[in-house]
Amino acid sequence: MGVASVLTSLVSGLLPRDGIRYKYSAVPASTEDCESPPPPHDEQLVHGNHRPRPLHEQARLLKLTAGAMILFAVLAAAAVYGQAHPDSRGCEATGSCDGVSPHTWGQYSPYFSAPSSLDPALPHGCELTFAAVLSRHGSRYTTKAKSSPYHQLLDRIHASVDKYGKGLEFIRDYTFTNRVDDLTLYGQKELVQSGAAFYQRYKDLAHGSEPFVRASGSPRVVMSAQNFTRAFYEAQGISGMGKLEQILVLPEKVGFNNTLDHGTCPGFEDGPWSALGDGKQENWRSIWAAPIMERLNHKLPGANLTLEDTVYLMDLCPFDTVGTPNATKSDFCRLFSQEEWHGYDYYLSLDKWYNYGNGNPLGPTQGVGYVNELISRLTGKALVDNTSANSTLDASPDTFPLDRKLYADFSHDSLMTSVYAALGLYNRTGDLPDTHKLSPGQTHGYSTSWTVPFAARMYVEKMRCAGHTGSDELVRILVNDRVVPLQGCRADGHGRCRLGDFVEGLSFARSGGHWPLCYA
Repeated sequence: MGVASVLTSLVSGLLPRDGIRYKYSAVPASTEDCESPPPPHDEQLVHGNHRPRPLHEQARLLKLTAGAMILFAVLAAAAVYGQAHPDSRGCEATGSCDGVSPHTWGQYSPYFSAPSSLDPALPHGCELTFAAVLSRHGSRYTTKAKSSPYHQLLDRIHASVDKYGKGLEFIRDYTFTNRVDDLTLYGQKELVQSGAAFYQRYKDLAHGSEPFVRASGSPRVVMSAQNFTRAFYEAQGISGMGKLEQILVLPEKVGFNNTLDHGTCPGFEDGPWSALGDGKQENWRSIWAAPIMERLNHKLPGANLTLEDTVYLMDLCPFDTVGTPNATKSDFCRLFSQEEWHGYDYYLSLDKWYNYGNGNPLGPTQGVGYVNELISRLTGKALVDNTSANSTLDASPDTFPLDRKLYADFSHDSLMTSVYAALGLYNRTGDLPDTHKLSPGQTHGYSTSWTVPFAARMYVEKMRCAGHTGSDELVRILVNDRVVPLQGCRADGHGRCRLGDFVEGLSFARSGGHWPLCYA
């Protein structure tokens, strides 16, 4: 049974009849239409060159050039020093930015396949022997902690603003949902599609082995695992309902070791680096969001929006969008230009990088437990870990089997960011500046929209390939269908390393990271 059939059968009675429809728009080109100057007439040419102009024409040309230069200087100064009127801009001036891409909404982006310079298909002459997926839950409503500030902001705007500028009129009657934390209907569909896609990619392995499935204990994570599991089995023409009770749920509570959720390292949660990303974000926000705030305050007289309010209004775009059955783009998305959304994406990337990733001294350590479990599964050897792994569960073949060919784990974006760091996937990225933004191309593929969108998935593949000598298999990692060349080992042209070399390169995880600092 194909992906389309699975989607149809699973969502019958639950999802709209038109099934899954991604309404992503391409990022608009930034180039302007320019006309080429007409070719010179034959009489203007002398042996392929322009004939010299008369002196009076040259003088006139110099005057025109000087005038143009003065005009350019005035316009440039106005742009630099903020003398241009807040409305003298592009589509954002009228709230008509229809072409903005949902792939620039950071971790709030609906799932999409990230661009890959290496072919994600199985290389010719290779046979898969193992596959594991680490997945984020699907699109959700905003968290309870964020819901209150959003409602307060909208209430304040409604109470203080009488005149709404062009494009913002819809805010007058807009009400934000009261639902929090749970998966949206669209988010459920994302995991249905993910489970079916996992089967289609690894169906040869599925014929000889059922996947072992675990989920961190948050309800939205558990539901994501259930939707994925049902879809995986429905793709084979088998009812997946009976498989749901086999999912191992790891509680998210203090004192319970859980490699799918951070929370067992006090030094990370409450130590000196626990809010490292906040300062980075504030610095970038003061640069990137200031002109946006100025424009919105001009168009919403009386609102007195702050920089934080400005970001909150941008947040409403992705949450309003994924709150619809087919991720129909919200009117809030139209209020900001594509360039402003790139700044927003970078703002969210700073948070994950410096609070959970390579930029935080204890960020990678939060992913060490999962990486050590991955090493154990890849090698078939007993787990060695003294960090966040649950020694009771991982010692039992019932709760931590090593004989499966397929594994599926479900978690959150923050933990996944730490796992990427513990694996060294983005070691080439370097420190992210907080005074200007870098594109995903400049960061070697790091951006929260590329790494941890809703329903994000990391595939770890092990394969045997013709022409490779020795008994060592090859390992490859894909993040949202993008092949991420492995670091710390001798990667080949497909981004792969030999298993032994790959494990050897994970010395940070195998040595426990900086776990002693958790209790220093």
